[in-house]
Amino acid sequence: MKNVKRIAVALVLFVAATGFVNAQGKVAHVNVQQLLSEMPEMKSAQAELKKLQETYRADIESSMTELKNKYTQYSNEATSKTKEENEERALELQGFEKNIQEAEQAAMQELQKKQQELFAPISDKAKNAIEKVAAAQGFDYVIDASPGLSLIVAKGKDLLPAVKQELGF
Repeated sequence: MKNVKRIAVALVLFVAATGFVNAQGKVAHVNVQQLLSEMPEMKSAQAELKKLQETYRADIESSMTELKNKYTQYSNEATSKTKEENEERALELQGFEKNIQEAEQAAMQELQKKQQELFAPISDKAKNAIEKVAAAQGFDYVIDASPGLSLIVAKGKDLLPAVKQELGF
């Protein structure tokens, strides 16, 4: 009778342990930041963003130069103008400065919008490739191994080379 209990307990423990092992899925990792930064599409998107940023910067710098020139001109002519004229000019300069600040904010918003517009399809492409490689290799979970995302130990399979191959680079 003692042997039957021992065998029953051993059998239950064996089944529980087997179930626990089978419940754990296969896990892999991939550094998504590295993958994205190495994608040719990302490099061209970043170049396009940089070009747009330089265009905005040149426009704003041109406006700032114009503001400085007007300020200098108005300062030099201040003694020959009436108090009312100087007050009008000061208000004009304040309005011009406000317009420059608004243009800077609009440029930042446009850059963020363009970045999102350019990067979203690239991120989707990378995600689809990761999912395809993970499914082909039988992985249940893929963890992002990008720096700063809490992955402490990366002993599992690194899918980065296979995903890069899937993407053709």
